[in-house]
Amino acid sequence: MNAVQHTIAVIGAGKMGEAILSGLLRAGWPANRLIATARRAERGEQLAERYGVRVLPNTEAAAEADVLVVAVKPQDAGTLMVELAPAVPAGRLVVTLCAGLPTAFFEKRLPDATPVVRVMSNTPALVDQAMSAISAGSHASAEHLALTEEMLRPLGETLRLPESQQDAVTALSGSGPAYFYYLVEAMTDAGILLGLPRQVAHDLIVQAALGAAVMLRDTGEHPVALREAVTSPGGTTISAIRELESHRVRAAVLDAIEAARDRAREIAAAAE
Repeated sequence: MNAVQHTIAVIGAGKMGEAILSGLLRAGWPANRLIATARRAERGEQLAERYGVRVLPNTEAAAEADVLVVAVKPQDAGTLMVELAPAVPAGRLVVTLCAGLPTAFFEKRLPDATPVVRVMSNTPALVDQAMSAISAGSHASAEHLALTEEMLRPLGETLRLPESQQDAVTALSGSGPAYFYYLVEAMTDAGILLGLPRQVAHDLIVQAALGAAVMLRDTGEHPVALREAVTSPGGTTISAIRELESHRVRAAVLDAIEAARDRAREIAAAAE
C-alpha cells in the first residue's frame, strides 16, 4: 500500500488532530492529500493558513478521503457518526483517536464491514515524542494497521496490541504525561520551599527528568537498578525514598492509574 497516494481527512482537528496534520506534512505527505474539519470557522481558517490543507465540512471530507481520522471528544463521537455514516463509502479506513471508545462503537454506526483501527496516543505528539498504541477492529487488516503506523510514525513510537488492553494504555500512557507534569509541579514547589528561584528549580527538574528517561530507554536497566545506583546507604536519596514510602506514594500511583482505567470503561459504557 503506497500510503502517500491516499487522501487523509482529520475530522475534528483539535490539538491531537493538528499534531497529526503537521507530522504528516513534515514527513513529506503532500498538502493536497490532506483535509481537515473544524467545528469553528475561525479554527478552520487557521489550519488552512498554517498548513495549506483544505478545510471542508464533515460530510464532504468523509466522501472524498480514503482515510478518516476521527479526533473528536468521545462524547461528540455518537453525533458525528450519525452525520458521517451516510457519507462514508464502503471500505474506507476509519482511524479513531477517541479515548475509551471501542472499535465496535464505530463499526455498528458505519457501513457494514468498515475497517476501524483504534489508536491511543498522547500529547508529546506535539514534539514528535508520542507513544501511540494501535489495535485492529473486526474488519481491519494488517495492511490497514501498516498504513496507520505510517501515518503516526512522524509523531513518535508506535506499537500494536490487542484492543482488550487499550483501556489500560489510556490510563497509563494516554494520561501518563499529566502524571509527570503533576510530579514536576510538586518538585518545583519543593525547590522553591528550599530557597531556589522557580526557574532554577524548573530547569533542574526538567533536565533530571530528561536524563532519567534517556537512561531508562538507552541502558535497558530495570528502574530499580537505576534508582539503587543513586541511593547510597545513609544518604539523602534514601531519606527521601523513606518519606515517599511512608506517604504511600507507590500505592497512590497504582490507585490513580486504576481509576483512570475505570473511567475509560465508564466512557465506553456511556457511549453505548
